[in-house]
Amino acid sequence: MSADMKPVFIVVFLFTVLTAYYIYTPLPSTISEPWKLMLLDAVFRGFQHLGNLFHNLGLSHYIRVLNFYVTKFEMLGPVSSEGVKVSDATFDGVLVRVFESTEEQGRALKRSVIYIHGGGWALASAKIRSYDHLCRKMAKDLNAVIVSIDYRLVPDVYFPEQYNDAYRATRYFLRPEVLAKYSVDPGRLAVSGDSAGGNLAAAVSQQLALDGSIANKLKLQALIYPVLQALDFNTPSYQQNRNVPILSRPLMARFWLEYLKGDPSFLQPLLVNNHTALDLGHASRSRAKLNWTSLLPSAFKKNYKPVVQAVGTPKVIQEVPALLDVRAAPLLAEQEVLRLLPPAYILTCEHDVLRDDGIMYARRLEEAGIPVTLDHYEDGFHGCMIFAIWPTYFSVGIRTMNSYISWLDKNL
Repeated sequence: MSADMKPVFIVVFLFTVLTAYYIYTPLPSTISEPWKLMLLDAVFRGFQHLGNLFHNLGLSHYIRVLNFYVTKFEMLGPVSSEGVKVSDATFDGVLVRVFESTEEQGRALKRSVIYIHGGGWALASAKIRSYDHLCRKMAKDLNAVIVSIDYRLVPDVYFPEQYNDAYRATRYFLRPEVLAKYSVDPGRLAVSGDSAGGNLAAAVSQQLALDGSIANKLKLQALIYPVLQALDFNTPSYQQNRNVPILSRPLMARFWLEYLKGDPSFLQPLLVNNHTALDLGHASRSRAKLNWTSLLPSAFKKNYKPVVQAVGTPKVIQEVPALLDVRAAPLLAEQEVLRLLPPAYILTCEHDVLRDDGIMYARRLEEAGIPVTLDHYEDGFHGCMIFAIWPTYFSVGIRTMNSYISWLDKNL
């Protein structure tokens, strides 16, 4: 090697080492396609760091920057395809994208799924490729009408506006004249969503069950790795998967604080459960509804221990009372409300901080007499179902998507 080439070699070598160091994240051996997940996580972390830089410089809110990169190359127009008509509409002031199967198959009326996308109440859209692909496939495979709700996001709005958007759009769609317009069978309706969308779907399902003014009720609810509570950030799945991509424990707590408009300084008290300490009365009693020591099977509890503080930080609940609001945390619903809900499908992943939220909700629903299908993936990670198309293609994404749609096909 010539003397002129040595500096170039050193720079390339150092860059390669630093890149490998940045990309590499220790992952469980049972997780699906770990190296691909590391690459995906490295890209996402890079966008997060860039967003934090812009935020700290006072140039833009970090979530706006992050969402720009999440959606920049992903947004699609309402383009119809073979077998599926796609259109954008507004339901009671809320933007939606409607996917209608154009195949008759001998049926005058079609079944329908109201779908609510994930993204921590702050990211993504019904119009990005991943959700367009999912809803288009659902419409075609189920010969159905899929209504994908494009609710408003943090930091433009905060709780309860995301919930209000989801509820208003769903309630509007359930009107007899609207169902008739889209040729939908009023007896074959479901609400569904993933992650934060699963949170909104669960909350909407609960409120619809209580709303006596609505004649058309849901037949099913289908929740994909839903986030359902913010009172215990030390369930076994939070402890086990605290740093597993693409949703770490600190990031989930940060999403909660953004959604509920809490002070960022509350992050650490949340992570150590200071907001539900024994001396905080109401918060501590609410946490009893998600006592994982009794709600989780032993296979999920493993050897993890509850994290319960004797003395807490009362300021958190005082300034962020929505932590105890059932519209934000559907796992806190009373048993008499759960008894009114439709049969449920809940998909969970082993390598996901939210795994236990879904499993505890399944158990509480079963205790209320509601039929539940719990579909658990040992190699799954948070968000995997929407990673089913190039370039973010994961085999577990295809399997979870097919299983989910198959359940809807058999039960709706």
